[in-house]
Amino acid sequence: MPSVWVDADACPKVAREIIVRAAERTRTAAWFVANHTVPLPRSAWVKSLAVSQGFDAADDEIVDRIQPGDLLITSDLPLAMAAIERGARVMTTRGEALDANNIRARVQMRDFMETMRASGEHTGGPSGYSDSDRREFANALDRWLAKQR
Repeated sequence: MPSVWVDADACPKVAREIIVRAAERTRTAAWFVANHTVPLPRSAWVKSLAVSQGFDAADDEIVDRIQPGDLLITSDLPLAMAAIERGARVMTTRGEALDANNIRARVQMRDFMETMRASGEHTGGPSGYSDSDRREFANALDRWLAKQR
């Protein structure tokens, strides 16, 4: 059974709760990796991995450990690209699938927006995490877990 890896540094609390419930319900290993201890319930299926405070230390740990077929939950596009290159599936906390067909375009857009912001352009940030985002994420995670059975 593949594992679920979570880039926990920026994972919204509501998404974290969805992942925990799904891991328990389906008896799927879920690893929350962060630069700090992530508060999680005691569970045989849900684990926290706190890494050093170095730049991208959590991302590097995930890339080192993730296996082909595992699922990574992240909104970090360079991390997503590295996981895809290792054969993992990737989904954002909004339920969007990232794969070899769309990741390069998403990284290029991110880099373009970063350049715009660096030049003083106000581009705004992502919208807040809505009830719709929560539902889309929960449904996408459930679909992935069902395919693993």
